[in-house]
Amino acid sequence: MQNMAPPPMGPHSSYSNQPAYPTTGPPMGTLQSLVEDFQSLSVSSAPGSLDPGVDVNGLPRPLYGDEEPAKVLEAFPLNCHPRYFRLTTHTIPASQSLVSRWHLPLGAVVHPLAEAPDGEEVPVVNFGSAGVIRCRRCRTYINPYATFADAGRKWRCNLCTLLNDVPGEYFCALDASGRRFDADQRPELSKGTVEFVAPTEYMVRPPMPPSYFFLIDVSVSAVRSGLLEVVAKTIKSCLDDLLGFPRTQIGFLTFDSTLHFHNFKSSLSQPQMMVVADLDDVFLPLPDDLLVNLVDSRPVVESFLDNLPNMFQDNVNVESALGPALKAAFMVMGQIGGKLLVFQSTLPSLGIGRLRLRGDDVRAYGTDKEHILRIPEDPFYKQMAAEFTKNQIAVDIFSLSDKYCDIASLGSLAKYTGGQVYHYPSFQATTHGEKLKHELSRDLTRETAWESVMRIRCGKGVRFTTYHGHFMLRSTDLLALPAVDSDKAFAMQLSLEETLMTTQTVYFQVALLYTSSSGERRIRVHTAAAPVVTDLGEMYRQADTGAIVSVLARTG
Repeated sequence: MQNMAPPPMGPHSSYSNQPAYPTTGPPMGTLQSLVEDFQSLSVSSAPGSLDPGVDVNGLPRPLYGDEEPAKVLEAFPLNCHPRYFRLTTHTIPASQSLVSRWHLPLGAVVHPLAEAPDGEEVPVVNFGSAGVIRCRRCRTYINPYATFADAGRKWRCNLCTLLNDVPGEYFCALDASGRRFDADQRPELSKGTVEFVAPTEYMVRPPMPPSYFFLIDVSVSAVRSGLLEVVAKTIKSCLDDLLGFPRTQIGFLTFDSTLHFHNFKSSLSQPQMMVVADLDDVFLPLPDDLLVNLVDSRPVVESFLDNLPNMFQDNVNVESALGPALKAAFMVMGQIGGKLLVFQSTLPSLGIGRLRLRGDDVRAYGTDKEHILRIPEDPFYKQMAAEFTKNQIAVDIFSLSDKYCDIASLGSLAKYTGGQVYHYPSFQATTHGEKLKHELSRDLTRETAWESVMRIRCGKGVRFTTYHGHFMLRSTDLLALPAVDSDKAFAMQLSLEETLMTTQTVYFQVALLYTSSSGERRIRVHTAAAPVVTDLGEMYRQADTGAIVSVLARTG
Protein backbone atom coordinates (compact mmCIF):
# COMPACT_ATOMS: atom_id res chain seq x y z
CA MET A 1 0.00 0.00 0.00
CA GLN A 2 1.32 3.44 -0.96
CA ASN A 3 1.75 6.09 1.67
CA MET A 4 -0.91 8.74 1.26
CA ALA A 5 -0.38 12.36 2.20
CA PRO A 6 -2.89 13.91 4.59
CA PRO A 7 -5.57 16.12 3.00
CA PRO A 8 -4.62 19.76 2.61
CA MET A 9 -5.54 22.13 5.41
CA GLY A 10 -7.23 25.51 5.27
CA PRO A 11 -9.65 27.00 2.74
CA HIS A 12 -8.16 25.14 -0.28
CA SER A 13 -8.92 21.74 1.23
CA SER A 14 -11.08 19.36 -0.76
CA TYR A 15 -13.10 19.10 2.47
CA SER A 16 -14.13 22.71 2.06
CA ASN A 17 -17.49 22.11 3.67
CA GLN A 18 -15.77 21.17 6.96
CA PRO A 19 -14.54 23.85 9.36
CA ALA A 20 -10.80 24.41 9.24
CA TYR A 21 -8.71 23.25 12.21
CA PRO A 22 -7.86 26.17 14.53
CA THR A 23 -4.31 27.32 14.35
CA THR A 24 -4.31 29.08 17.69
CA GLY A 25 -5.59 28.18 21.16
CA PRO A 26 -8.43 29.88 23.02
CA PRO A 27 -7.79 33.26 24.59
CA MET A 28 -6.16 33.23 28.02
CA GLY A 29 -9.34 34.56 29.57
CA THR A 30 -11.26 31.55 28.32
CA LEU A 31 -8.67 29.15 29.74
CA GLN A 32 -8.79 30.85 33.12
CA SER A 33 -12.57 30.60 33.25
CA LEU A 34 -12.42 26.88 32.39
CA VAL A 35 -9.94 26.25 35.21
CA GLU A 36 -12.12 28.13 37.68
CA ASP A 37 -15.23 26.25 36.58
CA PHE A 38 -13.43 22.91 36.99
CA GLN A 39 -12.15 23.79 40.46
CA SER A 40 -15.66 24.70 41.55
CA LEU A 41 -17.00 21.23 40.75
CA SER A 42 -18.03 19.25 43.86
CA VAL A 43 -17.37 15.52 43.74
CA SER A 44 -19.67 14.79 46.66
CA SER A 45 -22.62 16.52 45.04
CA ALA A 46 -22.62 14.36 41.93
CA PRO A 47 -25.22 11.57 41.74
CA GLY A 48 -23.76 8.20 42.82
CA SER A 49 -20.63 9.85 44.22
CA LEU A 50 -18.84 9.13 47.47
CA ASP A 51 -20.80 9.47 50.67
CA PRO A 52 -21.11 13.21 51.59
CA GLY A 53 -19.68 12.43 55.02
CA VAL A 54 -16.37 11.19 53.62
CA ASP A 55 -13.47 13.62 53.38
CA VAL A 56 -11.81 12.69 50.08
CA ASN A 57 -8.50 14.13 51.25
CA GLY A 58 -8.59 11.79 54.21
CA LEU A 59 -8.86 8.60 52.16
CA PRO A 60 -5.89 6.28 52.77
CA ARG A 61 -3.01 5.63 50.48
CA PRO A 62 -1.97 1.99 49.95
CA LEU A 63 0.08 0.42 52.71
CA TYR A 64 3.27 -1.22 51.51
CA GLY A 65 4.47 -4.49 52.98
CA ASP A 66 3.02 -5.93 56.19
CA GLU A 67 2.01 -2.71 57.85
CA GLU A 68 -0.76 -1.93 60.27
CA PRO A 69 -2.27 1.54 60.65
CA ALA A 70 -0.50 3.44 63.42
CA LYS A 71 -3.79 4.23 65.13
CA VAL A 72 -4.74 0.55 65.39
CA LEU A 73 -1.24 -0.43 66.44
CA GLU A 74 -1.35 2.13 69.22
CA ALA A 75 -4.77 1.01 70.45
CA PHE A 76 -4.06 -2.74 70.18
CA PRO A 77 -0.30 -3.29 70.53
CA LEU A 78 -0.82 -6.95 71.46
CA ASN A 79 -2.30 -7.87 68.07
CA CYS A 80 -0.54 -10.57 66.08
CA HIS A 81 1.58 -9.32 63.19
CA PRO A 82 -0.57 -8.41 60.13
CA ARG A 83 1.32 -10.88 57.96
CA TYR A 84 -0.60 -13.57 59.88
CA PHE A 85 -4.05 -11.95 60.03
CA ARG A 86 -5.28 -8.87 58.12
CA LEU A 87 -8.75 -7.39 57.99
CA THR A 88 -9.84 -5.58 54.84
CA THR A 89 -10.43 -2.61 57.13
CA HIS A 90 -8.92 -2.54 60.60
CA THR A 91 -12.29 -1.55 62.00
CA ILE A 92 -15.68 -3.24 62.37
CA PRO A 93 -18.80 -1.36 61.18
CA ALA A 94 -21.28 -0.75 63.97
CA SER A 95 -24.38 -1.42 61.89
CA GLN A 96 -25.74 -3.18 58.83
CA SER A 97 -26.43 0.19 57.22
CA LEU A 98 -22.74 1.08 57.50
CA VAL A 99 -21.84 -2.23 55.84
CA SER A 100 -24.14 -1.44 52.92
CA ARG A 101 -22.43 1.93 52.44
CA TRP A 102 -18.93 0.41 52.59
CA HIS A 103 -19.18 -1.03 49.02
CA LEU A 104 -15.93 -3.00 49.43
CA PRO A 105 -15.23 -6.54 50.67
CA LEU A 106 -15.58 -6.95 54.42
CA GLY A 107 -13.38 -9.83 55.43
CA ALA A 108 -9.90 -11.01 56.28
CA VAL A 109 -6.82 -12.73 54.90
CA VAL A 110 -5.20 -15.42 57.07
CA HIS A 111 -1.64 -16.60 56.52
CA PRO A 112 -1.31 -19.03 59.44
CA LEU A 113 2.19 -20.35 58.82
CA ALA A 114 3.76 -17.19 57.39
CA GLU A 115 7.46 -16.73 57.98
CA ALA A 116 8.04 -14.71 61.14
CA PRO A 117 9.17 -11.09 60.76
CA ASP A 118 12.94 -10.55 60.71
CA GLY A 119 14.52 -11.03 64.08
CA GLU A 120 11.46 -12.68 65.60
CA GLU A 121 10.55 -16.25 66.45
CA VAL A 122 7.18 -17.68 67.35
CA PRO A 123 7.39 -18.51 71.08
CA VAL A 124 6.53 -22.07 72.10
CA VAL A 125 4.59 -22.69 75.31
CA ASN A 126 4.22 -26.02 77.09
CA PHE A 127 1.60 -25.98 79.85
CA GLY A 128 2.63 -29.43 81.06
CA SER A 129 0.23 -31.02 83.54
CA ALA A 130 -2.06 -27.97 83.53
CA GLY A 131 -3.09 -28.69 79.94
CA VAL A 132 -3.77 -26.06 77.29
CA ILE A 133 -5.90 -23.34 78.88
CA ARG A 134 -9.10 -22.68 76.93
CA CYS A 135 -12.52 -21.18 77.49
CA ARG A 136 -14.89 -23.96 78.49
CA ARG A 137 -17.74 -22.48 76.41
CA CYS A 138 -16.33 -21.17 73.11
CA ARG A 139 -12.96 -23.01 73.31
CA THR A 140 -10.90 -19.86 72.79
CA TYR A 141 -7.26 -20.22 73.80
CA ILE A 142 -5.82 -18.04 76.55
CA ASN A 143 -4.41 -14.88 74.96
CA PRO A 144 -3.18 -11.33 75.75
CA TYR A 145 -6.71 -9.89 75.69
CA ALA A 146 -8.05 -12.23 78.35
CA THR A 147 -8.55 -10.53 81.72
CA PHE A 148 -8.24 -11.90 85.24
CA ALA A 149 -10.51 -11.52 88.25
CA ASP A 150 -11.09 -12.82 91.78
CA ALA A 151 -7.47 -12.19 92.81
CA GLY A 152 -6.22 -14.23 89.85
CA ARG A 153 -8.38 -17.31 90.41
CA LYS A 154 -10.63 -16.57 87.40
CA TRP A 155 -10.03 -15.44 83.83
CA ARG A 156 -12.59 -13.90 81.48
CA CYS A 157 -12.72 -14.97 77.85
CA ASN A 158 -12.42 -11.94 75.59
CA LEU A 159 -14.54 -13.55 72.85
CA CYS A 160 -17.60 -14.79 74.77
CA THR A 161 -17.02 -13.03 78.16
CA LEU A 162 -17.41 -16.27 80.16
CA LEU A 163 -15.58 -16.37 83.50
CA ASN A 164 -13.35 -19.47 83.69
CA ASP A 165 -11.41 -21.04 86.55
CA VAL A 166 -7.63 -20.71 86.54
CA PRO A 167 -5.90 -24.08 87.14
CA GLY A 168 -3.86 -24.17 90.33
CA GLU A 169 -0.64 -24.81 88.38
CA TYR A 170 -1.27 -21.63 86.39
CA PHE A 171 -2.25 -19.31 89.24
CA CYS A 172 -0.49 -15.99 89.78
CA ALA A 173 -1.46 -12.98 91.89
CA LEU A 174 -2.60 -9.70 90.31
CA ASP A 175 -1.16 -6.23 90.66
CA ALA A 176 -3.18 -3.13 91.53
CA SER A 177 -4.40 -2.77 87.93
CA GLY A 178 -5.66 -6.36 87.79
CA ARG A 179 -2.78 -7.60 85.64
CA ARG A 180 -0.85 -10.75 86.48
CA PHE A 181 2.62 -10.15 87.88
CA ASP A 182 4.06 -12.71 85.44
CA ALA A 183 2.27 -11.45 82.32
CA ASP A 184 5.44 -10.16 80.67
CA GLN A 185 7.18 -13.49 81.26
CA ARG A 186 4.38 -15.51 79.68
CA PRO A 187 4.26 -15.32 75.84
CA GLU A 188 0.61 -16.37 75.74
CA LEU A 189 -0.28 -13.27 77.78
CA SER A 190 2.04 -10.81 76.03
CA LYS A 191 2.29 -11.95 72.38
CA GLY A 192 -0.36 -11.98 69.67
CA THR A 193 1.16 -15.10 68.11
CA VAL A 194 2.18 -18.14 70.10
CA GLU A 195 2.49 -21.90 69.70
CA PHE A 196 1.23 -24.38 72.28
CA VAL A 197 2.60 -27.90 72.61
CA ALA A 198 -0.49 -30.08 72.23
CA PRO A 199 -1.07 -32.85 74.79
CA THR A 200 -1.98 -36.41 73.79
CA GLU A 201 -5.73 -35.72 73.71
CA TYR A 202 -5.11 -33.59 70.60
CA MET A 203 -3.83 -36.64 68.69
CA VAL A 204 -5.87 -39.35 66.99
CA ARG A 205 -2.68 -41.24 66.08
CA PRO A 206 1.07 -40.86 66.60
CA PRO A 207 2.50 -37.87 64.66
CA MET A 208 3.18 -38.83 61.05
CA PRO A 209 6.63 -38.57 59.46
CA PRO A 210 6.96 -36.10 56.57
CA SER A 211 6.36 -38.19 53.45
CA TYR A 212 6.89 -37.35 49.79
CA PHE A 213 5.55 -39.52 46.99
CA PHE A 214 6.25 -38.57 43.38
CA LEU A 215 3.90 -39.56 40.54
CA ILE A 216 5.77 -38.93 37.29
CA ASP A 217 4.40 -39.10 33.74
CA VAL A 218 6.99 -40.82 31.50
CA SER A 219 5.06 -40.74 28.22
CA VAL A 220 6.78 -39.55 25.05
CA SER A 221 5.85 -35.89 25.61
CA ALA A 222 7.53 -35.90 29.03
CA VAL A 223 10.66 -37.51 27.60
CA ARG A 224 10.98 -35.15 24.63
CA SER A 225 10.39 -32.00 26.67
CA GLY A 226 13.25 -32.77 29.06
CA LEU A 227 10.90 -32.99 32.03
CA LEU A 228 12.42 -36.14 33.52
CA GLU A 229 15.93 -34.73 33.68
CA VAL A 230 14.86 -31.49 35.37
CA VAL A 231 12.66 -33.28 37.91
CA ALA A 232 15.26 -35.94 38.73
CA LYS A 233 18.11 -33.47 39.21
CA THR A 234 16.00 -31.08 41.29
CA ILE A 235 14.71 -33.78 43.63
CA LYS A 236 18.22 -35.15 44.12
CA SER A 237 19.57 -31.68 44.93
CA CYS A 238 16.86 -31.27 47.60
CA LEU A 239 17.31 -34.60 49.39
CA ASP A 240 19.46 -33.06 52.14
CA ASP A 241 16.89 -30.32 52.74
CA LEU A 242 13.69 -32.37 52.82
CA LEU A 243 11.75 -31.81 56.01
CA GLY A 244 11.72 -34.24 58.91
CA PHE A 245 15.24 -35.69 58.90
CA PRO A 246 15.82 -38.49 59.92
CA ARG A 247 12.14 -39.56 59.73
CA THR A 248 11.52 -38.51 56.11
CA GLN A 249 9.74 -41.03 53.86
CA ILE A 250 10.05 -41.03 50.06
CA GLY A 251 8.74 -43.01 47.10
CA PHE A 252 8.22 -42.87 43.32
CA LEU A 253 5.73 -44.23 40.79
CA THR A 254 6.10 -43.65 37.05
CA PHE A 255 3.35 -44.19 34.51
CA ASP A 256 2.29 -44.02 30.87
CA SER A 257 -0.20 -46.65 29.64
CA THR A 258 0.99 -48.87 32.50
CA LEU A 259 2.06 -48.31 36.09
CA HIS A 260 5.71 -48.72 37.09
CA PHE A 261 6.34 -49.38 40.78
CA HIS A 262 9.86 -48.99 42.15
CA ASN A 263 11.24 -51.06 45.01
CA PHE A 264 13.63 -49.01 47.19
CA LYS A 265 14.44 -51.63 49.81
CA SER A 266 17.60 -50.54 51.63
CA SER A 267 19.40 -53.85 51.01
CA LEU A 268 19.27 -53.35 47.23
CA SER A 269 22.08 -51.76 45.24
CA GLN A 270 19.70 -50.75 42.44
CA PRO A 271 15.94 -50.13 42.58
CA GLN A 272 13.69 -52.79 41.10
CA MET A 273 10.92 -51.81 38.69
CA MET A 274 7.65 -53.76 38.64
CA VAL A 275 5.09 -53.08 35.89
CA VAL A 276 1.33 -53.40 36.43
CA ALA A 277 -0.66 -53.34 33.18
CA ASP A 278 -4.11 -54.04 34.65
CA LEU A 279 -5.64 -50.57 35.02
CA ASP A 280 -9.06 -51.80 36.13
CA ASP A 281 -7.85 -53.68 39.19
CA VAL A 282 -4.78 -51.87 40.49
CA PHE A 283 -2.73 -53.64 43.16
CA LEU A 284 0.59 -53.09 44.92
CA PRO A 285 3.16 -55.70 43.89
CA LEU A 286 5.37 -55.01 46.93
CA PRO A 287 3.50 -52.88 49.51
CA ASP A 288 6.24 -52.49 52.14
CA ASP A 289 9.11 -51.11 50.06
CA LEU A 290 7.44 -48.50 47.84
CA LEU A 291 7.53 -45.71 50.46
CA VAL A 292 10.76 -45.96 52.42
CA ASN A 293 12.85 -44.09 54.96
CA LEU A 294 15.17 -41.76 53.06
CA VAL A 295 18.11 -42.22 55.42
CA ASP A 296 17.99 -46.01 55.16
CA SER A 297 17.49 -46.14 51.37
CA ARG A 298 19.40 -43.03 50.28
CA PRO A 299 21.84 -44.83 47.90
CA VAL A 300 18.99 -46.66 46.15
CA VAL A 301 16.95 -43.47 45.78
CA GLU A 302 19.92 -41.56 44.34
CA SER A 303 20.60 -44.38 41.89
CA PHE A 304 17.00 -44.19 40.69
CA LEU A 305 17.17 -40.42 40.19
CA ASP A 306 20.45 -40.69 38.30
CA ASN A 307 18.99 -43.27 35.92
CA LEU A 308 15.47 -41.85 35.50
CA PRO A 309 16.16 -39.62 32.44
CA ASN A 310 17.72 -42.54 30.54
CA MET A 311 15.33 -45.20 31.81
CA PHE A 312 12.55 -44.08 29.46
CA GLN A 313 14.53 -42.25 26.76
CA ASP A 314 13.26 -44.61 24.02
CA ASN A 315 9.65 -44.55 25.20
CA VAL A 316 7.18 -43.67 22.42
CA ASN A 317 4.02 -44.29 24.46
CA VAL A 318 1.56 -41.41 24.09
CA GLU A 319 -1.03 -42.58 26.65
CA SER A 320 -1.58 -41.52 30.25
CA ALA A 321 -3.16 -43.63 32.99
CA LEU A 322 -3.23 -40.89 35.60
CA GLY A 323 -6.44 -42.07 37.29
CA PRO A 324 -5.17 -45.60 38.05
CA ALA A 325 -1.81 -44.08 39.09
CA LEU A 326 -3.61 -41.90 41.63
CA LYS A 327 -5.41 -44.97 42.95
CA ALA A 328 -2.08 -46.73 43.35
CA ALA A 329 -0.51 -43.73 45.10
CA PHE A 330 -3.44 -43.65 47.52
CA MET A 331 -2.88 -47.32 48.34
CA VAL A 332 0.80 -46.63 49.05
CA MET A 333 0.28 -43.50 51.18
CA GLY A 334 -3.10 -44.16 52.76
CA GLN A 335 -1.83 -45.42 56.11
CA ILE A 336 0.72 -42.63 56.57
CA GLY A 337 -0.35 -39.49 54.70
CA GLY A 338 2.02 -36.87 53.37
CA LYS A 339 2.49 -34.94 50.15
CA LEU A 340 1.82 -36.35 46.68
CA LEU A 341 3.52 -34.49 43.82
CA VAL A 342 2.04 -35.24 40.39
CA PHE A 343 3.94 -34.41 37.20
CA GLN A 344 1.50 -34.62 34.28
CA SER A 345 2.40 -33.92 30.64
CA THR A 346 -0.43 -35.70 28.80
CA LEU A 347 -4.22 -35.50 29.07
CA PRO A 348 -5.38 -38.60 31.05
CA SER A 349 -6.54 -41.04 28.37
CA LEU A 350 -6.75 -44.51 29.95
CA GLY A 351 -8.58 -46.09 32.85
CA ILE A 352 -10.71 -44.38 35.44
CA GLY A 353 -10.48 -40.58 35.33
CA ARG A 354 -9.77 -40.38 31.60
CA LEU A 355 -10.70 -37.00 30.16
CA ARG A 356 -11.82 -35.91 26.72
CA LEU A 357 -10.35 -33.12 24.65
CA ARG A 358 -12.91 -30.36 25.17
CA GLY A 359 -10.74 -27.24 25.16
CA ASP A 360 -10.39 -27.11 21.37
CA ASP A 361 -14.05 -26.28 20.76
CA VAL A 362 -13.57 -22.70 19.62
CA ARG A 363 -17.32 -22.31 19.17
CA ALA A 364 -17.73 -22.14 22.95
CA TYR A 365 -15.45 -19.14 23.40
CA GLY A 366 -17.23 -15.84 23.75
CA THR A 367 -20.58 -17.52 24.41
CA ASP A 368 -22.56 -18.39 27.52
CA LYS A 369 -21.12 -21.92 27.29
CA GLU A 370 -17.52 -20.85 27.77
CA HIS A 371 -17.74 -21.18 31.56
CA ILE A 372 -18.36 -24.92 31.15
CA LEU A 373 -14.71 -25.33 30.18
CA ARG A 374 -13.77 -24.03 33.64
CA ILE A 375 -15.93 -26.61 35.43
CA PRO A 376 -14.46 -30.03 36.34
CA GLU A 377 -15.79 -32.59 33.89
CA ASP A 378 -15.21 -35.85 35.76
CA PRO A 379 -16.24 -36.13 39.45
CA PHE A 380 -13.53 -38.76 39.92
CA TYR A 381 -10.88 -36.18 40.79
CA LYS A 382 -12.99 -34.48 43.45
CA GLN A 383 -13.90 -37.87 44.90
CA MET A 384 -10.23 -38.82 45.02
CA ALA A 385 -9.46 -35.48 46.67
CA ALA A 386 -11.97 -36.28 49.41
CA GLU A 387 -10.29 -39.64 50.01
CA PHE A 388 -6.84 -38.04 50.02
CA THR A 389 -7.96 -35.42 52.55
CA LYS A 390 -9.50 -38.03 54.83
CA ASN A 391 -6.13 -39.80 54.89
CA GLN A 392 -4.03 -36.63 55.35
CA ILE A 393 -2.59 -36.55 51.82
CA ALA A 394 -2.02 -33.19 50.09
CA VAL A 395 -1.68 -33.15 46.30
CA ASP A 396 0.45 -30.74 44.26
CA ILE A 397 -0.14 -30.76 40.50
CA PHE A 398 2.63 -29.87 38.05
CA SER A 399 0.92 -29.55 34.66
CA LEU A 400 3.52 -29.50 31.88
CA SER A 401 1.59 -30.28 28.71
CA ASP A 402 2.09 -28.85 25.23
CA LYS A 403 -1.61 -29.46 24.55
CA TYR A 404 -4.93 -29.09 26.35
CA CYS A 405 -4.70 -30.73 29.79
CA ASP A 406 -8.01 -29.85 31.56
CA ILE A 407 -6.66 -27.96 34.56
CA ALA A 408 -10.25 -27.43 35.70
CA SER A 409 -10.63 -31.16 36.40
CA LEU A 410 -7.11 -31.94 37.62
CA GLY A 411 -7.07 -28.85 39.83
CA SER A 412 -9.72 -30.40 42.10
CA LEU A 413 -7.01 -32.64 43.52
CA ALA A 414 -5.08 -29.63 44.81
CA LYS A 415 -8.10 -27.47 45.67
CA TYR A 416 -9.61 -29.87 48.19
CA THR A 417 -6.41 -31.22 49.73
CA GLY A 418 -4.60 -27.98 50.55
CA GLY A 419 -2.25 -28.46 47.62
CA GLN A 420 -1.13 -26.23 44.77
CA VAL A 421 -1.30 -26.16 40.95
CA TYR A 422 1.76 -25.25 38.88
CA HIS A 423 1.04 -24.71 35.18
CA TYR A 424 3.72 -24.67 32.47
CA PRO A 425 2.04 -24.37 29.05
CA SER A 426 4.10 -25.97 26.26
CA PHE A 427 6.82 -26.96 28.71
CA GLN A 428 10.37 -27.25 27.38
CA ALA A 429 13.31 -27.77 29.69
CA THR A 430 15.43 -25.25 27.80
CA THR A 431 12.82 -22.53 28.35
CA HIS A 432 11.03 -23.42 31.58
CA GLY A 433 13.62 -25.60 33.31
CA GLU A 434 14.87 -22.96 35.75
CA LYS A 435 11.35 -21.96 36.73
CA LEU A 436 10.39 -25.58 37.41
CA LYS A 437 13.59 -26.15 39.36
CA HIS A 438 12.99 -23.09 41.53
CA GLU A 439 9.33 -23.84 42.24
CA LEU A 440 9.86 -27.54 42.90
CA SER A 441 12.77 -26.80 45.25
CA ARG A 442 10.66 -24.30 47.15
CA ASP A 443 7.77 -26.76 47.35
CA LEU A 444 9.99 -29.47 48.84
CA THR A 445 11.91 -27.39 51.38
CA ARG A 446 9.57 -24.67 52.73
CA GLU A 447 8.18 -24.93 56.24
CA THR A 448 5.16 -27.23 56.25
CA ALA A 449 2.51 -28.18 58.78
CA TRP A 450 1.21 -31.74 58.40
CA GLU A 451 -2.22 -33.31 59.13
CA SER A 452 -3.63 -29.96 60.21
CA VAL A 453 -6.99 -28.33 60.81
CA MET A 454 -7.72 -24.62 61.18
CA ARG A 455 -10.56 -22.73 62.83
CA ILE A 456 -11.14 -18.98 63.14
CA ARG A 457 -13.20 -17.78 66.09
CA CYS A 458 -14.89 -14.40 66.23
CA GLY A 459 -16.20 -12.25 69.03
CA LYS A 460 -19.83 -11.41 69.63
CA GLY A 461 -21.81 -9.92 66.76
CA VAL A 462 -19.77 -11.07 63.74
CA ARG A 463 -18.97 -14.30 61.93
CA PHE A 464 -17.13 -15.50 58.85
CA THR A 465 -19.59 -16.76 56.26
CA THR A 466 -17.53 -17.75 53.23
CA TYR A 467 -14.01 -19.20 52.98
CA HIS A 468 -11.72 -19.09 49.94
CA GLY A 469 -8.59 -21.13 49.31
CA HIS A 470 -7.43 -24.73 48.98
CA PHE A 471 -8.93 -26.86 51.76
CA MET A 472 -11.79 -29.22 52.58
CA LEU A 473 -14.50 -27.69 54.78
CA ARG A 474 -15.35 -30.27 57.43
CA SER A 475 -18.00 -28.23 59.20
CA THR A 476 -19.24 -24.65 59.00
CA ASP A 477 -15.90 -23.26 60.18
CA LEU A 478 -13.34 -26.10 60.35
CA LEU A 479 -10.83 -26.21 57.49
CA ALA A 480 -9.11 -29.55 56.87
CA LEU A 481 -5.55 -29.08 55.59
CA PRO A 482 -3.53 -32.28 55.08
CA ALA A 483 -0.53 -30.00 54.53
CA VAL A 484 -0.22 -26.23 54.74
CA ASP A 485 3.00 -24.33 54.18
CA SER A 486 4.48 -20.90 54.72
CA ASP A 487 3.29 -19.68 51.30
CA LYS A 488 -0.40 -20.53 51.74
CA ALA A 489 -3.01 -17.90 52.63
CA PHE A 490 -6.78 -18.01 52.91
CA ALA A 491 -9.46 -15.36 52.48
CA MET A 492 -12.83 -15.14 54.18
CA GLN A 493 -15.81 -12.84 54.12
CA LEU A 494 -17.22 -11.33 57.29
CA SER A 495 -20.82 -10.51 58.11
CA LEU A 496 -22.61 -8.91 61.04
CA GLU A 497 -25.00 -11.05 63.05
CA GLU A 498 -26.66 -8.04 64.65
CA THR A 499 -28.39 -5.03 63.14
CA LEU A 500 -26.56 -2.83 65.63
CA MET A 501 -23.31 -3.87 67.33
CA THR A 502 -23.39 -3.68 71.13
CA THR A 503 -19.66 -4.06 71.78
CA GLN A 504 -16.83 -1.58 71.32
CA THR A 505 -14.19 -4.13 70.32
CA VAL A 506 -14.33 -7.36 68.32
CA TYR A 507 -11.73 -10.08 68.84
CA PHE A 508 -10.54 -12.74 66.41
CA GLN A 509 -8.49 -15.86 67.00
CA VAL A 510 -6.96 -18.19 64.41
CA ALA A 511 -5.99 -21.66 65.66
CA LEU A 512 -3.99 -24.11 63.53
CA LEU A 513 -3.61 -27.60 65.01
CA TYR A 514 -0.86 -29.47 63.19
CA THR A 515 2.05 -31.88 63.31
CA SER A 516 5.46 -30.27 62.90
CA SER A 517 8.12 -31.78 60.67
CA SER A 518 10.01 -32.78 63.82
CA GLY A 519 7.05 -34.92 64.90
CA GLU A 520 5.52 -32.70 67.57
CA ARG A 521 1.81 -31.92 67.75
CA ARG A 522 1.34 -28.16 68.11
CA ILE A 523 -1.29 -25.43 68.05
CA ARG A 524 -0.35 -22.12 66.45
CA VAL A 525 -2.61 -19.32 67.69
CA HIS A 526 -2.96 -15.79 66.28
CA THR A 527 -5.09 -13.27 68.18
CA ALA A 528 -6.18 -9.80 67.05
CA ALA A 529 -8.66 -7.10 68.02
CA ALA A 530 -10.42 -4.38 66.04
CA PRO A 531 -12.50 -1.39 67.19
CA VAL A 532 -16.17 -0.99 66.32
CA VAL A 533 -16.79 2.33 64.55
CA THR A 534 -19.81 4.34 63.43
CA ASP A 535 -17.96 6.55 60.93
CA LEU A 536 -17.65 5.42 57.31
CA GLY A 537 -14.68 7.71 56.84
CA GLU A 538 -12.82 5.91 59.62
CA MET A 539 -13.41 2.60 57.85
CA TYR A 540 -11.78 3.99 54.71
CA ARG A 541 -8.90 5.51 56.66
CA GLN A 542 -8.13 2.13 58.24
CA ALA A 543 -8.61 0.17 55.00
CA ASP A 544 -5.98 -2.39 54.01
CA THR A 545 -5.73 -2.26 50.23
CA GLY A 546 -3.64 -5.43 50.03
CA ALA A 547 -6.23 -7.44 51.95
CA ILE A 548 -9.06 -5.92 49.90
CA VAL A 549 -7.43 -6.92 46.62
CA SER A 550 -6.67 -10.40 47.96
CA VAL A 551 -10.31 -10.99 48.93
CA LEU A 552 -11.57 -9.52 45.64
CA ALA A 553 -9.25 -11.78 43.64
CA ARG A 554 -10.62 -14.86 45.36
CA THR A 555 -14.29 -13.90 45.19
CA GLY A 556 -14.21 -12.95 41.51
